[in-house]
Amino acid sequence: MSEEITTEKTIYPKNPWPSCSAILLAVFIYVMDTTIANVALPHMAGSFSATRDESMWILTSYLIASGIMIPSVDYFSKLFGRKNFYVISILLFTIASLLCGQAHTLGQMVMFRILQGAGGGGIVPISQALMLESFPPEKRGMSTSIFGLGVILAPIIGPVLGGWITDNWSWPWIFYINVPTGCLAAILATKFLYNPKYARRQKGVKLDGWGFLFLSLWLITLQIFFDKGNNADWFNAEWIRWVFGSSCFFCACFFTSQLFRKNTLVDLSVFKDWNFTVGTAIQVVMNSILYGSLAILPQFLQGMMGYTAFLSGYSMAPRGLGSMSATIVCAFLADRIDKRILIAIGLIFLGTSNLMFGSLNLQIANINIIIPNFIMGAGMGLCMVPIINLSVDFLKNNQMTNAAGLQNLLKNIGGAIGTSLVATMLSRFAQMHQFMLVGNLNNLNPQYASRLQYYTAAMSQYAHVTVANHMAQYYMYAQLVKQSTLWAFIDAFRIFSVAAFILIPLLLTLKTKKHEA
Repeated sequence: MSEEITTEKTIYPKNPWPSCSAILLAVFIYVMDTTIANVALPHMAGSFSATRDESMWILTSYLIASGIMIPSVDYFSKLFGRKNFYVISILLFTIASLLCGQAHTLGQMVMFRILQGAGGGGIVPISQALMLESFPPEKRGMSTSIFGLGVILAPIIGPVLGGWITDNWSWPWIFYINVPTGCLAAILATKFLYNPKYARRQKGVKLDGWGFLFLSLWLITLQIFFDKGNNADWFNAEWIRWVFGSSCFFCACFFTSQLFRKNTLVDLSVFKDWNFTVGTAIQVVMNSILYGSLAILPQFLQGMMGYTAFLSGYSMAPRGLGSMSATIVCAFLADRIDKRILIAIGLIFLGTSNLMFGSLNLQIANINIIIPNFIMGAGMGLCMVPIINLSVDFLKNNQMTNAAGLQNLLKNIGGAIGTSLVATMLSRFAQMHQFMLVGNLNNLNPQYASRLQYYTAAMSQYAHVTVANHMAQYYMYAQLVKQSTLWAFIDAFRIFSVAAFILIPLLLTLKTKKHEA
């Protein structure tokens, strides 16, 4: 039994650092797997003889399973005991990772990714609760900073590591690397995790079957809506309208069942705490910006600048460095100054970096990618760490597991919305700018006529003048499409910037709690 100290009738482990190593290792490999497979999708699609759209289920099946498990964590923690369920989750995630690397068909891969998501879904909320409970209130800023380091860095390192492994080895190794780290995390968790009385196995725990069913149907239909909506032209497709309507219905059923029934899957009473409600809303928007930018920047670099998959993933490295630097700063300052100030500075950095990305062109140098990436990473580091701590400042320790589950569920949905909106914004804004610019491609425009004559003369050396004229027109139209797409990226980055700045006034509504040193 580890030594304990008591603060205000609440017991904390005397030395929490050994357990932190297990927590951080487990949460890092889970969060990293949300992005590591992105750059390897074309390779996996080729191995399974699947289309690009079909291969997207490799990503969405993982998100669906983890999303369903996240709010169910409180129930399974009571059923098995939180420490036992945590170790089971790590082992299930590890075994599923091994099976993913062995998959020979798309169906097998989707099934194994569901198992992987089910195992990983319990890791983040329990990890967050464990980190918060392992430290007294006056040291929670430091613990949240350490936890935030893994949560922020993992999805940034994922594309870099995934691109390198895929190019130099083969795609199964992006799953095999989870096996030794997962086993090590399970061993460390078994040996070092602190296990308070209120987190141990409870008798007479019953599963909220209706709540679990409504939650599953809600998230499955929601993910289908986000994943397939843009390709189906959103609400112009009847089946998308039915899917969205079904998702809204099951969502209403889920929250109604949790409000008016006993022994529910989650406890929504935590939303009575204003800090938790507003803090969670801020994190949802921030997650949308984070995952949206993680999707949009590699597309810009690969599609517009000609970068390889590895180089586009490697371009995220400065963002990770910025996150690490900001997290270290937060570890020292979070318990010394008003957390709202740190969050406000982080949001300003986040908005400014997106404004910088919103001024890019096709003649940029590497430094034009490095600087805003570093600033964005620093902004996420300054935001994520204190907002998690501030949102749970007025909750009790025995509410942490349930609160962390709800918070991470909504953050997962925020990330899915951000990724989906990016795809929609790029396609719709590109169409809009193309419509606005195409009127300039006519013979009454002297600049167009001059350029067309120049390109026709140049190409007529290799083809008949009539063919050369058509080739010149096609070339100029292709340039217009490229410029339209560039403007779509610019508009998307600027919208992310506005979203970050809008969050700042919400910080004034949050309360702060002074802890004794």
